[in-house]
Amino acid sequence: MKKIGLAGKRAIYGYLFILPFILGFIFFMIKPLLQSLRMSFSDVLISAQGFKLKWNAFANYKKAFLVDSEFNRMLLESVGKMIFRSLATIVFSFFVALLLNQKFRGRTLARSIFFLAVILSSGVLVGLESSNILMAQIKELIEESGNSNSISLVLEKILVSSSSGFGGISSRLFEKVFEIIDSIYDVAMASGIQIIIFLSALQNIPSGMYEAAQMEGCTAWESLWKITVPMVSPLVLVCWIYTIIDFFMKSDNQIMEKINTQMTELLNYGFSSAMAWIYFVVCIALIGISSFIISKVVYNYD
Repeated sequence: MKKIGLAGKRAIYGYLFILPFILGFIFFMIKPLLQSLRMSFSDVLISAQGFKLKWNAFANYKKAFLVDSEFNRMLLESVGKMIFRSLATIVFSFFVALLLNQKFRGRTLARSIFFLAVILSSGVLVGLESSNILMAQIKELIEESGNSNSISLVLEKILVSSSSGFGGISSRLFEKVFEIIDSIYDVAMASGIQIIIFLSALQNIPSGMYEAAQMEGCTAWESLWKITVPMVSPLVLVCWIYTIIDFFMKSDNQIMEKINTQMTELLNYGFSSAMAWIYFVVCIALIGISSFIISKVVYNYD
């Protein structure tokens, strides 16, 4: 009998770890997915006997792209927002992980505080946050505190107005940067898992590599780009894919709200299923394209 090596054992443990998800997907998700796909190509008629599907080919998809006046705009805005928000989340979580990986007093407490983002971003507490009157009042108070005399707003107006003379691209770039700054709360709330992943990757880097680099006269900045970033780069792809999926699954997304409105309020199951499948295909395409690009610059090591 052939012995299983260390890589084989790790693969087996990995498959056993994801086995509950695989079984749950097979038994509970495949049938609804196929039903939704069938609805997207049909007119769904609701009667006392239940649902009746009437085949209409690509009518729902044509309606989404050619008839509906909001879907294309919302789709493009969601993709653009996803790219900037995901980049901000990856950069923020990486540098927070770098800070939390340093040796200082109260490091355990600081890590616990940042891990609260994982707890607060869970489904239950997000629901409590959205339905809690006190939390809503606090959020409104924070938003109202940023009046027209705030330093950040004045700086934004100065930079945007001064950059407008160099073309529209730089002006829009500054607007996107300040948009990310204004949404730092959402970025921090979405960075909990990524911080933990980066932190575990940083802790797996052998300290001897930094010691050898220091003996060779390597500065801390050079060690960051020559050692830390290449060693952590394989997990950048993991964090990127997770961030994209997490963004597309948010309930406050415009597309998600439109799909839910068409399905629950207007009872337009065929049209909502078509939009959901378009949204799903766009998400998969973005994951595939970005994964291909990132995999080309990832440093693979044994």
